[in-house]
Amino acid sequence: MAEETLYLKAERNVELRKDEVFLKDVAKVLCEDKHILAKIKAVKLWEFRENEPKRQAFSILKLIELIQQTCPNVRVVNLGETDILVERVKVDKYKGGIQIFKVIFVSCISFFGTAFTIMAFHNDIGVIQVFTRVYEIVMGQPSSGYTVLEFTYSIGLALGIIIFFNHIGGRRITKDPTPIEVEMRIYERDVNDALIETADREGKTIDVS
Repeated sequence: MAEETLYLKAERNVELRKDEVFLKDVAKVLCEDKHILAKIKAVKLWEFRENEPKRQAFSILKLIELIQQTCPNVRVVNLGETDILVERVKVDKYKGGIQIFKVIFVSCISFFGTAFTIMAFHNDIGVIQVFTRVYEIVMGQPSSGYTVLEFTYSIGLALGIIIFFNHIGGRRITKDPTPIEVEMRIYERDVNDALIETADREGKTIDVS
């Protein structure tokens, strides 16, 4: 029988809402033979049970081993990750009071924390004194503290924040990711790397013998 080539592209991090984990859940698979493709996608990798960790790390070698056990005449070409982190998540369709409280709490912390930071920064650099002095030099009269400088600076600060974070309310200004989204992706990648390395050191990664 001629050897079939199967292309495997695994994800780095996978979140599932079910207990059983199949190969199709953690990787994209491509093969000309549709029969082989269906069999490979149906390969069971793991099953989360009660009172057990809801996160499991897999080595790509284990996936390849299972594929070759299912279809011995298949040559596997890996185009994706070498390690996979699968997490069983529970998502409640109906948002409860605790989740709403968390959203309100985080929103308040972000709003008041940012406001305090801006005020502390302005106080440190003495922006009020600078505006007062500039107004007196240009206009030749004392500043009341509510001049065109303060007004335009406030507008410019608000516009700068909107442009920097690339959002107006829930709408995105451009298609580019925001700085927060970039930092979150970096943080997520670092967390995944740390979890996989920890599982590997503790010998909890599902790998070949």
